[in-house]
Amino acid sequence: MQERYSPTEIESAAQEHWEAVNAYLTVEHARRPDGTEKPKFYACSMLPYPSGKLHMGHVRNYTINDAMYRQLRMKGYNVLMPMGWDAFGMPAENAAIKSKVPPAKWTYENIAYMKKQMKAMGLGIDWSRELAACDPRYYKWNQWLFLKMLEKGIAYRKTQVVNWDPVDQTVLANEQVIDGRGWRSGAPVEKREIPGYYLRITDYAEELLSYVQDRLPGWPERVRLMQEHWIGKSEGTRFAFTHDIRGEDGRLIQDGRLYVFTTRADTIMGVTFCAVAPEHPLAAHAARGDAGLAAFIEACRQGGVTEAELATREKEGRPTGLTVTHPLTGQPVPLWVGNYVLMSYGDGAVMGVPAHDERDFAFAKKYDLPIRQVIAVEGQSFSTDAWQEWYGDKQAGRTVNSGKYDGLAHAAAVDAVAADLQALGLGEKRTTFRLRDWGISRQRYWGTPIPIIHCADCGPVPVPEQDLPVVLPEDLIPDGSGNPLARHEPFLACTCPRCGKPARRETDTMDTFVDSSWYFMRYASAGNDDAMVDARNDYWMPMDQYIGGIEHAVLHLLYARFWTKVMRDMGLVKFDEPFVKLLTQGMVLNHIYFRKGEKGGIEYFWPDEVENVYDAKGSIVGARLKRDGSEIEYGGVGTMSKSKNNGVDPQSLIENQGADTARLFVMFASPPEQTLEWSGSGVDGAHRFLRRLWSFCHARRDRIAAGQAVAAPDWKAAGPAVQALRRDVHAILKQADYDYQRIQYNTVVSSGMKLLNTLEDAQLDGPAGDAALAEGVRVLLAVLYPIVPHITWTAWQELGFAARHGDLLDAPWPEVDESALVTDEIELVLQVNGKLRGALAVPSSADRAAVEALALAHEAVGRFLEGRPPKRVIVVPGKLVNVVG
Repeated sequence: MQERYSPTEIESAAQEHWEAVNAYLTVEHARRPDGTEKPKFYACSMLPYPSGKLHMGHVRNYTINDAMYRQLRMKGYNVLMPMGWDAFGMPAENAAIKSKVPPAKWTYENIAYMKKQMKAMGLGIDWSRELAACDPRYYKWNQWLFLKMLEKGIAYRKTQVVNWDPVDQTVLANEQVIDGRGWRSGAPVEKREIPGYYLRITDYAEELLSYVQDRLPGWPERVRLMQEHWIGKSEGTRFAFTHDIRGEDGRLIQDGRLYVFTTRADTIMGVTFCAVAPEHPLAAHAARGDAGLAAFIEACRQGGVTEAELATREKEGRPTGLTVTHPLTGQPVPLWVGNYVLMSYGDGAVMGVPAHDERDFAFAKKYDLPIRQVIAVEGQSFSTDAWQEWYGDKQAGRTVNSGKYDGLAHAAAVDAVAADLQALGLGEKRTTFRLRDWGISRQRYWGTPIPIIHCADCGPVPVPEQDLPVVLPEDLIPDGSGNPLARHEPFLACTCPRCGKPARRETDTMDTFVDSSWYFMRYASAGNDDAMVDARNDYWMPMDQYIGGIEHAVLHLLYARFWTKVMRDMGLVKFDEPFVKLLTQGMVLNHIYFRKGEKGGIEYFWPDEVENVYDAKGSIVGARLKRDGSEIEYGGVGTMSKSKNNGVDPQSLIENQGADTARLFVMFASPPEQTLEWSGSGVDGAHRFLRRLWSFCHARRDRIAAGQAVAAPDWKAAGPAVQALRRDVHAILKQADYDYQRIQYNTVVSSGMKLLNTLEDAQLDGPAGDAALAEGVRVLLAVLYPIVPHITWTAWQELGFAARHGDLLDAPWPEVDESALVTDEIELVLQVNGKLRGALAVPSSADRAAVEALALAHEAVGRFLEGRPPKRVIVVPGKLVNVVG
């Protein structure tokens, strides 16, 4: 065993050994030496986008997974930890535009580099199951299942209002619209109606919601709440305002009915206006004869269609000059166009009840519309001057100014109104969901081609299954002027499968959420080119532990759950939910330093370029550049980002201080689910600990070897020092075992540090002392191995443990010796009147009376009571005794 700790040499040698023995190859139904089958455990991290380099968030995520993998493998589980690449999407196209190289070349080069980095981290990944979303062998099955969904009506084509980026020439998802502008181009987003393909996720809304509530106990509560909110179940009433508005063809528009949905049918008598979306047929009809309204509708086309944007957008509207008829009173109700009404939600129309809806109240005040109170709360006075919270309280009030419904509470009023509407044939109670069908069409090049052929005679025709995959050409270079597939004749030109005439391929590609909705199942069925999944998927799934960022808590997880249920209903899988447990790891944060330019631009500086300026309390209040002493601003801590120059390159850290140092720091600095603030001194401290661990093992290598040669030590006959050491070793092991189970790896590291301190301080002699030392070091290396596998594996080999216990990869997890924890005497905290006054040693078998007697006889009690008789003695068994006087 070499004297100096050299992470480069140690980590290279360990990784070469693991690769030589194919240490991480995982097979189904693995068996123990005795022939019994190991229980399976599937632990998977969310696959990364191959953007070029790993960042510290990746290091943290994958180290969490790796620590779980290694510890469970030692516990006797058959564990799978695979890896792949979320390789399609806009970032590759943007990089291609900038560098003028095909996205494929950029993507594959990044995959190669990031894979090399992952190996340098020592991750226990089964690379035989590796996949990339841009591989035709993978996306063939995206296309295959899409066609199956098309057959069953789950996938369908329709025209829909979408967010359109006029610069990137593509549809944007709602989350890609920021303040009304495209997330990449910054161009004002337009609303357009274009055809696209959709998946009926709404057919599964009820099951998706109920399973969140009942079937996912291993998920964080906040993620379940986010999923529930996104699905958004509402119980309400859908009903129609009738009208006699006819189109140019003389027919009633929408059969003379304007439908709305409301959860507040009890306020129906307070309706003073209705508003429709700018794209609504009634709005278009009114705009034909009103240039001002037409201009307003055109202006509404600018900006996104997200609910978040609607919430912050100033509510604006224009009257149409049209009216609809109130279904119960028969009175005319003016019709407006509102920029806050979405055509894609419900029927694209809302009823306006200003007195009892805050948004409607503000709209009515702005445009001087009537505000009619129909709900009253005892002891509260109503005024149209300003909105009060109780106006919208549906539980506390009763109906007023509502004719036959007066005096009814919310539920009774809703039931009565719904019954009357149903009797008139104009409405009924209905359950609706906020969730909308999933639009998967993207006007982009770098994605899974949608397997549709467009024929002038036959219309859209599915690509025959035997012709899959429709292969995406990988040599195109986008230039930012739209989808290059639309100009690539070798891809476009084809023959109609039905009539044999010349036809054109669909140029839209699939949303990249499709790629990530089932990749974890493909890991389990890797290499099967004849089926999407096979029996191996039945073995591994559902996944036992999924690990990833909270930013994926809604869409990715929701789509993966939906995709799983579709596969289940098609007989492809036998489970309802894909992920049993979910861990959302916290972000990695670092300090942000910047300077604002004269023209408003911001220049960011790397943390190692600056010196902090502190206030009297030691808080950072500013900074200076090291190079010239000029002052810059301190922006606090934030998520590591290349754009803010506050990231840390894992590769540099690995090369300089070792992968184990990086792993140890990210596991020790914070519990996995909490944010982690980067600390250069913390990294240095982690490296010092590893050097200390190595030096300790080297200095005691002979005694450790001797201790392993002691056959069956008689621990009961050993001296007090040996028994005290073993008690500490097994108490720490017990705590570490518990912390591994609850995924609290920061306290696992703490246990390892405490154990090293204990071993360093132990005063041992003789064979029993050597045996206790060897046992303690074996436990120490085993406890720390999942966190820092290179140094512990090497020390394990060098110290001779492998010869007796096997390779540390599969060495049995050490068992707690409960007998070592038994002691003849325990120490209790001693308090007098609630204040700490010392410690009290008592026999472990002492009853309450004996503990009280020993406490009263303690000299500290008499001294601090100052001769006063004790009033009572409080005993907390095993912890403390408090004498009250």
